[in-house]
Amino acid sequence: MEKTFLIEVGQVVKAKAGRDIGGIFLVYKVLDESYVLIVDGKRRKLANPKKKKVKHLIIYKDRINLDVENLNDSYIRKALKPYN
Repeated sequence: MEKTFLIEVGQVVKAKAGRDIGGIFLVYKVLDESYVLIVDGKRRKLANPKKKKVKHLIIYKDRINLDVENLNDSYIRKALKPYN
């Protein structure tokens, strides 16, 4: 499943609840209509993404391409830098 309402893989989101409130993340994977996995490359790395409810996220229109050859935490940090 690639889409849940308006959320897509690679979309920039902001946490509005939980201990990571105010943090900027990327949607790494859509699990179902209620949950996604998010990463930011610093606190939440690709090896350990955070499972988050969609209702606890503010969804931005911006989308970052995750179909690159060398996808790593450094790439994600650099892509999210303008949002912090």
